[in-house]
Amino acid sequence: MLSSLKSLNKYFVKYKWRLTLGVIFVAVSNFFAVLPPGIIRKVMDQVYVHISQYNLLADGPQKTILKSEVLDLVMYNGFLLILFAVLRGVFMFFMRQTIIVMSRHIEYDQKKEIYTKYQELSTSFFKSHRVGDLMSRISEDVSRVRMYTGPAIMYGINLVVLTLLCLVNMFRVSVSLSIYVLLPLPLLAISIFYVNKIINRKSEKIQAHLSNITSRAQETYAGIRVVKSFNQEEAMYRTFSEATEEYRKSNINLALTDAIYGPAMGIFTGMSILITVLIGGYQAINGYITVGNIAEFVIYISMLTFPIMAIGFTANMITRAAVSQRRINEFLDAPVDIRNAPDALHHNLIGKVEFRNVTFVYPHTGIRALEQFNLVIEKGEKVAVMGKTGSGKSTLVHLLLRMYDVTEGEILIDGTNIKELDLGSLRKQVSYVPQDVFLFSDTIASNIAMGDTFDMERIQEAARLADVHKDIVGLVSGYDTITGERGVMLSGGQKQRISIARALYKKPAMLIMDDSLSAVDSKTENTIQQNLSAILKDKTTIIISHRIFRHWNFDKIIIMEDGRIVEQGSHETLMKLDGHYAALYQYQTEDDE
Repeated sequence: MLSSLKSLNKYFVKYKWRLTLGVIFVAVSNFFAVLPPGIIRKVMDQVYVHISQYNLLADGPQKTILKSEVLDLVMYNGFLLILFAVLRGVFMFFMRQTIIVMSRHIEYDQKKEIYTKYQELSTSFFKSHRVGDLMSRISEDVSRVRMYTGPAIMYGINLVVLTLLCLVNMFRVSVSLSIYVLLPLPLLAISIFYVNKIINRKSEKIQAHLSNITSRAQETYAGIRVVKSFNQEEAMYRTFSEATEEYRKSNINLALTDAIYGPAMGIFTGMSILITVLIGGYQAINGYITVGNIAEFVIYISMLTFPIMAIGFTANMITRAAVSQRRINEFLDAPVDIRNAPDALHHNLIGKVEFRNVTFVYPHTGIRALEQFNLVIEKGEKVAVMGKTGSGKSTLVHLLLRMYDVTEGEILIDGTNIKELDLGSLRKQVSYVPQDVFLFSDTIASNIAMGDTFDMERIQEAARLADVHKDIVGLVSGYDTITGERGVMLSGGQKQRISIARALYKKPAMLIMDDSLSAVDSKTENTIQQNLSAILKDKTTIIISHRIFRHWNFDKIIIMEDGRIVEQGSHETLMKLDGHYAALYQYQTEDDE
């Protein structure tokens, strides 16, 4: 499990100077921490001797001088103790400023790495993973990993350095007493090892529960309109409560396991102090050590209490971080199915598209969407693709934008295999209006510009072409209106037309509209068609729809069924065939009448 943390080594190399300085500051701060016990031992021994002499002297100048020497000794060494405490505090501050700040830099880098990876992963990956789980890994899991790269590293180094310094000083005073004092340590190590195995298992279970909670909450918020319209608030609340109850129980269970650490540390410290007093007292009586050495040992044991206690929660943090990093690595190590070829071409699209014997099977479901599909679209042609639900219409778009790669066959654009074209260049020149309109929680203007150069005149022109300008200026804030999450503040028709405006703003070489006029009336549809006729005159346009557009003069109409073309030709040609298209046209025109 801990092997998953090896993937973080690249960050430690990147911030090696911060880490190195942090280690130095830890060592220096602990150097000043272990000096006081020696000073206290020296003061106690000297005061003990001076008091013995003081009690033997009669009242007089010598007794006064001796008393003054004792006070000077205590004051001088007291000043040293304060100085060492201040110096230790200063270097502890530097220690935190290097190691903890390093962990924040690593957290920042890791979140960027995960976010970048999410954007590189193919569409099929997101179809098989829940959004809430993805959010949990980039937030909660990264936060747990940061506890390893920061506090755990800092406490771990501090533990090792302070323990070594204390042990060196303890063995320097008395080897035998040190051995007796440290006898409980192996028992403590065994108990920590056993408890950590339990924590490891329970931490993984807790993270899975947390991902489930996040996913349920995200789905509820995203579908709040459906929840309210079906009066399912209570049902969703019960489902969420059941998930949070499992999470609560798991956390309480883990807390009970964590609670073992405190008593274990207390037993170790108490046994060590008892051994120090008993065996140390015996050795002091026999002259092997002094009374000051006993006090020195007790202080060293007290100093070791925190590092020994730190073993527990440091090991706990490392264990939890290992579980979280393993979950993160599952995504970071996921293969990127769609990527650029090493010598990808940056090609200015002309607009000729050719599907050659294309077969496609969706990897996450095994559904065969296209079967030996062949189609040629010439530059500047206006093509309508129609068919029943599940006939493979939208799959054409996904393949043309290279959201997926074909299972068999090839797709050519301007005579070049789509796999040889640069992904960024291809998608930048093709505007796509999806079936499922998505608007970001931003201003309408920003949604239309969509990260491109912000030009208000171009934005308004695109909105006019999409016949949504009047709707926008009628809003209180106009183009500065915040759409809300997924465009919740707007109607379905407004969202579709803003999505069309977004596509037109790019001034694309090719336009694809996937059932993107389903929420507009025939008058608005006719207006949009008239507006698009001029600007799309020489541009390849693919319109996917379930319905017939009588106002659009298509060069070619494709009727699909079960991933194949069953009819193909102009409106007049297909009407003469008296097949699927003619039946659909007659049905829809009668319905319109």
